[in-house]
Amino acid sequence: MKTGLDGKRALVLGASKGLGFGIAQGLVEEGARVAIASRAMEGSKAAADKIGRGAIPLICDTGKSEQIDALAKDAVSALGGVDILVLNSGGPPPGKAQGVASEQWRTSFDAMFVNLVRLADHLLPGMIERKFGRIISVISSGVIQPIPNLAISNAIRPALVGWGKTLASEVASSGVTVNAIAPGRIATDRLKQLDAANAERTGRSIEDVAAAARAGIPAGRYGEIEEFGAAAVFLASEKASFVTGSILRVDGGQISCT
Repeated sequence: MKTGLDGKRALVLGASKGLGFGIAQGLVEEGARVAIASRAMEGSKAAADKIGRGAIPLICDTGKSEQIDALAKDAVSALGGVDILVLNSGGPPPGKAQGVASEQWRTSFDAMFVNLVRLADHLLPGMIERKFGRIISVISSGVIQPIPNLAISNAIRPALVGWGKTLASEVASSGVTVNAIAPGRIATDRLKQLDAANAERTGRSIEDVAAAARAGIPAGRYGEIEEFGAAAVFLASEKASFVTGSILRVDGGQISCT
């Protein structure tokens, strides 16, 4: 399949490792020019060196609005514009819904929603003017089926979906699509941390926790970041121009509800 991504310009958040890295790598392989952002320039540079092919390292902590504003300017300056925006924020700490401090809710909401929307608002006018744009939000399967002990994520990420679906209807006639990808259990450092937290909470070994998790996935394994990246590449492609306001699951069949 010809993706039509050769020469397109992409900005991928949280791309120093994990899901963001997989997406950035996939876009570069299809000929896109990619700027990758993470909270530490050291991590961004290491990822850019690993990806190669002119990947551009940038820095941004999505919890800081001033860095969001600077990132928009830096990405446009480095690439000449942004055609594809991948909104991929870090996950909040695990925990129950009860007893979360108000300040924690506010901090997480800013980093996982408010500032991502702020970045999109910076870059949308250029997409609309060029009659081409792709906004892809990396969410969580918890949006569809809440994940135990991930209350903050379960509560906040649906806001990004609601915003995206509303925006999709507003900009579809301008050639801009807005979609989300819901990862299941993809083999990343974040998943290792969650397995370790679950093991500590339940008194089981990490190996037992991981084995039980894999047993609950029809595919019988954790996904790979390259598989997740391929889904994002499709949504970014010209072939996906009639797909908007949607959630694409990449979960090995794990999510059982609609």
